[in-house]
Amino acid sequence: MDGMSAVKYAELGAFLRSRRERIRPADVGLPAGSRRRVPGLRREEVAQLAGASVDYYNELERGAGSQPSEQMIAALARALRLSADERDYLYRLADRPVPVQGGPASHVHPGMLDLLDRMPSTPAQVITDLHVTLVQNPLAAALLGEQLAYRGPRASFVYRWFTEPAARRLYPEADHPIQSRAFVADLRAAAARRDAKDPETGTMIRTLLDVSPEFAALWADHEVAFRRNDRKRIVHPTIGVIELNCLNLFSEDGRQRLLWFTPAVGTRSAGLLELLAVVGTQEVVEPTVSAATRTAGTSPRRRGF
Repeated sequence: MDGMSAVKYAELGAFLRSRRERIRPADVGLPAGSRRRVPGLRREEVAQLAGASVDYYNELERGAGSQPSEQMIAALARALRLSADERDYLYRLADRPVPVQGGPASHVHPGMLDLLDRMPSTPAQVITDLHVTLVQNPLAAALLGEQLAYRGPRASFVYRWFTEPAARRLYPEADHPIQSRAFVADLRAAAARRDAKDPETGTMIRTLLDVSPEFAALWADHEVAFRRNDRKRIVHPTIGVIELNCLNLFSEDGRQRLLWFTPAVGTRSAGLLELLAVVGTQEVVEPTVSAATRTAGTSPRRRGF
């Protein structure tokens, strides 16, 4: 059974069902409705929140189907608002290795997800300290691009910024030097906060030093500064330039940040954000996609942040 025993499949299904039944629709930003026969979420609602088909999720709860991927487990953990211990337990039930905190499959604290759900009219997303997007609301996807399909080093927007010219379309060209310097200073601060032997950070820095002369020159300046409150000009392919305040809420360990964007005072940005909600992701620009990504069948739709 794809590496999993029948017993573990049954335990996995029972655990998913128990976690689904404890969540109120309002906890995940869904309307309660008037025709619910039992408390908790419906199976199709969990499937929608996790980006899975209803049939596939039904199979999981029945203790059948194929072994869930690590990406699917991470999505289910977020959809079901699992604690860190529950998330790790779900990985073990699925016979998948528990991921190291800080990567694309990192556990998002339920409190951050709750805040994200309370920002339906504001572009918002949760990222790691290495600028890997973990979850984003629809307005953030419309503004910045749907970023969850990137894998490996490319999952980090900082990595893409210095290795893929398409990533820079997000900002006006005149702002590129400022953004480059800010990204490098932020990365140095994040690397110092992590363990000195952290392989993810060390590998990224060594790679960028080798492939990007711009990064190497900025790294040699030894600037250190977390990005907390920025004023940014975002280039949307349909709407044009939107001037926004980018605000950050850091987790206790600094490994994750909730980002949200508000209109800059004295600009047309409030009206442009309203237009963005209408336009959504209808107009997209394909970033450069590696052969490995195309083979895997993924297609990141826009640019990054």
